[in-house]
Amino acid sequence: MRSLNYKHLLYFHTVADQGSVQKAAERLNVTPQTISGQLKYLEDDMGTELFTKSGRSLTLTDAGQVAFDYTRQIFQLGEELQEVMQLGIDNRPTEFRVGIVDALPKSIAHQLLKPALALPGEMRLICHEEQMSALLGELAVHQLDLVLADSAIPSGMNIRCFNHLLGRSQMACFATQELASRYSDKPFPQSLQQAPVLLPTDSASGLRTQLLSWLNRSAISVRIAGEFDDSALLKAFGSQGHGYFFAPEVIREEICQKYEVECVGLVEELVQEFYALSAERKIAHQGVHAITEQQQFGL
Repeated sequence: MRSLNYKHLLYFHTVADQGSVQKAAERLNVTPQTISGQLKYLEDDMGTELFTKSGRSLTLTDAGQVAFDYTRQIFQLGEELQEVMQLGIDNRPTEFRVGIVDALPKSIAHQLLKPALALPGEMRLICHEEQMSALLGELAVHQLDLVLADSAIPSGMNIRCFNHLLGRSQMACFATQELASRYSDKPFPQSLQQAPVLLPTDSASGLRTQLLSWLNRSAISVRIAGEFDDSALLKAFGSQGHGYFFAPEVIREEICQKYEVECVGLVEELVQEFYALSAERKIAHQGVHAITEQQQFGL
């Protein structure tokens, strides 16, 4: 295989981004024939097809998707190189790449990141939200510097990463005033009997298992009215009265104000912990060090 031709990569990346040769040609101000020819050279060099036709558009093959992921990083680095050269090497901002588990409340993620944001000098924070399994994969190959999560690394995962407990909070239950009033004939938590409840999905958070186990021990049967990967979306549905929902008590005031709900009770048995996950035991990145060295709340 010949050395990579970066002009070929640019043509490929633009076609993948725009979805068609014609649109890519207009974007790059070249003819469609030029792009088609260069794509053919690239596929010959790669030894695999990168696109399949889908009507008038082109769809990435599995190999094409992998190539597109790489070209995104290549051209992002190119943009950063230009910026560094323009600013000067001494003014280059420190890049801090953080994965945030999508079930982690956004305000808590911000709170956990504060020690890094307070460091002297310029820092470019790059946040990526995803489920834990995907984020741990990126962390393991050093595409991320740190992952913030609402639980420790699952014991069954064969991955070399390290847990750093940052804080913990008792769980609280929330509902709109109208919904809570319909089930107010009994004190909490018995008031949840047969009430609609919104839960995180199995893949989103370990909190779901804890909640269901607590409800079972309390002999409370609820109606699961919705399941959500994203914690903010879950709360948004809760704010519209679609069900009771649970969140860390440490952000109770913020939740009540932002979503116009009330706290109907605390669950003393349930404590949610917050972790920073790193790929290295000996931490070098100053942002990771600042976060993992400062325990924040409930400890």
